[in-house]
Amino acid sequence: MSDLITSNLFATLNILVLEQIHTGRFKLTGTPPEWLQQFCRRPVHPDMEVLIPQEDFPFLENFLIDAEEVWLKNDSKKLKSGIWHQQDLLNQEYHFEATVLSVNNKKILLIELLDEEYEEKHSLIQKARENTLDYQYLLKENQKKEILIHCIIHDIAGQLSAINCCLALLDFENLTSKGREHLEIGKIQTIKQEMLIREILDAFSAEVDSLDSFTVDAEQAPNVLTCTQEVIQLLTPTFALHKMQLRLAPDIDWTADWRVVGDKSRLDRVITNLVENAFRYSPPESVVIIDLQQDGEYIFVRVDDEGSGVPPQMVETLFEKFSQGKTKPGRIGLGLYFCRITLERWGGEIHYSPRPQGGSSFWFRLPKPKAQTPN
Repeated sequence: MSDLITSNLFATLNILVLEQIHTGRFKLTGTPPEWLQQFCRRPVHPDMEVLIPQEDFPFLENFLIDAEEVWLKNDSKKLKSGIWHQQDLLNQEYHFEATVLSVNNKKILLIELLDEEYEEKHSLIQKARENTLDYQYLLKENQKKEILIHCIIHDIAGQLSAINCCLALLDFENLTSKGREHLEIGKIQTIKQEMLIREILDAFSAEVDSLDSFTVDAEQAPNVLTCTQEVIQLLTPTFALHKMQLRLAPDIDWTADWRVVGDKSRLDRVITNLVENAFRYSPPESVVIIDLQQDGEYIFVRVDDEGSGVPPQMVETLFEKFSQGKTKPGRIGLGLYFCRITLERWGGEIHYSPRPQGGSSFWFRLPKPKAQTPN
C-alpha cells in the first residue's frame, strides 16, 4: 500500500522514476506520469524498459557518465543534470531536470517535467532582471540630474564670481564719472543674474541626455593643458584680488601630447572645481600650482595649495554627495562629487593627499585616447 502511494505521488508530481538495469537501459518503476507517452513511440506501461540515451532522452548521454560515479560510490549524494529542453512527438517543447541517487544499492534516475515550475522561475528571474535594469537606470538618471544641477550652479556662479572680481578690481582704477556709472550698472546686472539662477535651473532637463557623451577618439579628444591654461586665465583676476597666485608647474613638457578621454566643457569644470576649492581654503599671498605629468597610458593632473588641508574625519567622505567643509559654508557640496563621477565615467580616478609641507593635493588621472584604426 505504501509503495503504491509513493508511486502515485511521483506520477502526480510529474516525476518519472527509473532504475538502471544495464548501462543505458532502465526499468520504469511505479506509475508512469502522463507526459511520458508524449515522448515514447511505443505504448507506456509499468515495468517497461526505457533506453537512455539511445531513444527517449538523448540529452542525458553525457550526464549519465557523471551519474555512474555517484552510483559507484553508493552514498547519499545526489547529482542534478540542470535544466534542458526537449520536443515531444508533436514537436512541442518541454523542460526537464534529471536527478541521480542510490537507494538500497539501486541506481535510481529521476526525470522531472518542469514546465509550470520552469516558466514561473523563468518569469521571476526575468522580472528581477528587468527590475534591476530599471533601478540602475533610475539611479543613473537621478545621478545625471544631480550632476547637471551642479554644473548649472557651478557655471553661473563661477562666471558671476569672476565678473564680480573684475568689477571689484575696477573700483581701484581712476575711472571717469561715466565709467563709474557703467561700473555700477554692471554690478546691478550681476545681482539680477543671480536672481535668474533658479529660473534657469527649472529648464535644465533638455541637457540631461548630453551628460553621457564624451569622446575616446584622439582626433576629437580635449587637451588638458589647453583646458588648464584657460582656467588659469579665467580665475587669475579672482586670485589677484586676494593677493594670491595661480600658475602652472615650471617643468611641464610643452611638446607632449596632452589629449585625454573626456569632454572639454566638463573637463573645464573638473579643473575649475579643484582650483576654486584650493582658492577657498588657501590664505592670502599663497600660491596654487597646477602640475601635469605623463603617466604611461594616462595623464596625471595635480592641484597643490598652501591651505589648512582636509580634516582627517572628512577624508573618507570627501568625494561623496553633499560633502563640504565646515569652515567655508555656502556651497551645495556637489563639486568633488561631480569630479569623481565624471572622471570615473571616463575611465579615470581622483584622490586627495595631504602635502608634507602643509596644504592639500588633489590629483586625478585620465586615460589617453586611442587613435582610430581605419577599416
